[in-house]
Amino acid sequence: MPQHQSSPAVRPITDTDVPVAVDTLTRAFTGDPYIRHVIAADGHEERIRRFQELCLTRIGMVYGRVWVADEGRAVAVWSTADQDPSPAFTEIGPLVDDLTGDRADAYEFAEQAVEPYRPHEPAWILNTVAVAPEAQGQGLGSAVLAPGIEAAALAGHPAFLETSTERNVVFYERLGFRVTVEVPLPDGGPRTWCMRKDPWTST
Repeated sequence: MPQHQSSPAVRPITDTDVPVAVDTLTRAFTGDPYIRHVIAADGHEERIRRFQELCLTRIGMVYGRVWVADEGRAVAVWSTADQDPSPAFTEIGPLVDDLTGDRADAYEFAEQAVEPYRPHEPAWILNTVAVAPEAQGQGLGSAVLAPGIEAAALAGHPAFLETSTERNVVFYERLGFRVTVEVPLPDGGPRTWCMRKDPWTST
């Protein structure tokens, strides 16, 4: 009889998962169109590593929720509707300026371009999600996103994300998200899709 593949085990992140999770995020976002546009080219990979580490440890793990699968080779970082991460963004702002380097203006203009289309009501925001390149195609991405999507729906809040990679749009649509707007980022930046899943929509 054929064997059915079990669903990947997903659990909240622990401190011991952080190094692998940061490595996963770094490798997954090397070459990402948005990251290339807003993070300086010199020492690019190390800049990405620090950027993702800040997002994970100073925002997601403090003011949001983070889930991992496969010991951190898949990771999803959310900001939640019940906690305001503004203090973290204020605190790490100077660090982000350093990491963007000579792309600081591009980062700021990109933020200004997308900001009007972000939720202005309480929402769960997907800050970042990644699957290690060697672990892709095994259902880890869908699995590690599921708890956040479910938690947002149970709380009656929309889930929101942004992506600058067109092939990701279809992936998120399969999870029940819909494109709300397509934003061409200034200064030759990539197109960015804002996507939303309302709590009453099914996958």
